Amino acid sequence: MRQTFALLLAVMALSVSSSAQGRPAWLDPYRGNAEKLMTAATADQFAWDRVAELTDTYGQRISGSENLNRAIAWAAETMKKDGLENVHTERVMVPKWVRGVESLEITNPPHHIVPMIGLGGSVATPPDGIEAEVMVVANRDELTKRSAEAKGKIVLFNVPYTNYGETVAYRSGGATMAAQHGAVAALVRAVGPTGLRTPHTGGMNYADGVAKIPTAAIPAEDTMRIQRLANRGLKVRLRLKMEAHFEADVESFNVVGEIRGSEKPDEIVLVGGHFDSWDTGTGASDDGVGCVVTWEAARLMKKLNLRPKRTVRVVLFTNEENGMRGGNGYRDQHAAEAANHIMAFESDSGVFAPASLGFTGSEAARKIITDIGTLLTPLGLQNIGPGGGGADIGPIATLGKVPMMAYSGDSTKYFTIHHTPADTVDRIEPAEVSKAAAAISAMIYVIADMPQALPK
Repeated sequence: MRQTFALLLAVMALSVSSSAQGRPAWLDPYRGNAEKLMTAATADQFAWDRVAELTDTYGQRISGSENLNRAIAWAAETMKKDGLENVHTERVMVPKWVRGVESLEITNPPHHIVPMIGLGGSVATPPDGIEAEVMVVANRDELTKRSAEAKGKIVLFNVPYTNYGETVAYRSGGATMAAQHGAVAALVRAVGPTGLRTPHTGGMNYADGVAKIPTAAIPAEDTMRIQRLANRGLKVRLRLKMEAHFEADVESFNVVGEIRGSEKPDEIVLVGGHFDSWDTGTGASDDGVGCVVTWEAARLMKKLNLRPKRTVRVVLFTNEENGMRGGNGYRDQHAAEAANHIMAFESDSGVFAPASLGFTGSEAARKIITDIGTLLTPLGLQNIGPGGGGADIGPIATLGKVPMMAYSGDSTKYFTIHHTPADTVDRIEPAEVSKAAAAISAMIYVIADMPQALPK
């Protein structure tokens, strides 16, 4: 097998060097079908309409909610109507965190209601809330230096957004940082670029052995106002009320649909996104659109009567936002065939222009993916960068040593509405959804139909 693949790579290399204008000759048999897929995807706004149908009809889809249950049933039924094969759901147990009623207000100086949103996993305040003076800090180091001041205070982390990977640490761990110094609650500046006074929710964690204190996010604008008041020497008091709590784990499901391979059905090209969302907005960019544009790869193949050699498997994962039970459950239920996964592709970063494709895998595999990328030149997506992967495909990819890809939209536009009430389909241009579906469909088709599997 290694000798056969080495020969294939050698042929590909010769083909590239001899092909005109960087058009690898080995791709010639696939050009026609790739163009058909891209043309079909961009001929209308079908994909955007499906995102709108999902988000308008089923709304926010937090794990354990009736909205998510209804959306899962709709997705399975709709996949069947699309003509996908082996459509079924796979059971996983998921956490059920309930937000309840929540509020935040400045009680002194002048009374003022502050937009806020509790962080997923937070505990509640006492029924009457917590009223205390706020202590604003720029980072963990300042909190440590001023530790003696924190006892009995509400600590507010005024950490400007740089990028998600850096700033999210204060959302996930801010409550523990504050509690270690005796704070009674923690607030974080919204993790994202400044929007229109929008707070951003998201998951948080408590450390063992540290008091669990309630925690929430507030907009950048309100954070800076409180900072300015504190800078003027004013003692700002806040009243925080939250009813947040966990209930017992409940049943949920991953949704699975396939185009079965014509020659190598046991070899799997996995595509998908996460179907759950936070309970703000309607989960359009995070991640309704990712589910739809990857689902489109299989729908369009069925519509055009294209059946690749390998199986294309669409999975809409549950519970990515606050538990990762869907991705881990898929790995556990498919562990025996993990090594049969040829590629895992995830879309969970929106589709805002300028978008890009990323790849993670061996250099030999990257060479082939780079060649396939030339088919996407009409879409302007021919340059395949690094950064392939995703939270839900990560577990099976790690187990099976599977190459990974990702479709990513402009990060500034994405994180401006990420986990906020503003994450609705209205923010997304139909053409951007169609473009994503076109690129993913063409890429996945060729990977699934190549004579040899991608090297690992």
